[in-house]
Amino acid sequence: MRVDAETPDAYLASLPEDRREAISQVRQTILENLPEGHEERLAWGMLTYEIPLERYPDTYNGKPPGYVALASQKRYMSLYLMDIYGDVDGVNWFEAEAEKRGAKLDIGKACVRFKRIEDLPLDLVGEAVARISVAQFIEKYEKSRS
Repeated sequence: MRVDAETPDAYLASLPEDRREAISQVRQTILENLPEGHEERLAWGMLTYEIPLERYPDTYNGKPPGYVALASQKRYMSLYLMDIYGDVDGVNWFEAEAEKRGAKLDIGKACVRFKRIEDLPLDLVGEAVARISVAQFIEKYEKSRS
């Protein structure tokens, strides 16, 4: 979905009521579990949780490394968990935990797609977000770029 908002709050205000409520709940879960050192922004037409360039400026594209992102797409909502992207153990952990909770998630490489908030186990989202520190994520990022 095209978004003209410039801040996270404006992004939420631009969403239809049902999407606003769902995205707000996921956002709150992210903010409650986000390791210290990330900051929330609006980038790429979605809510992003990134390591500021002031903390880690040496990125391959000059953009802050993204840890989590949240978006309302045309047909569904998306949660991007970059900690599990390209990490077989991380994906296996996430999928196993979702299965334990009885959740049948539509998962891509780093993307969890959901149509209703009831489809997404927020406790698992919180665990996934809190899983590693900024320093650990930077280490994973550097390994992935070498």
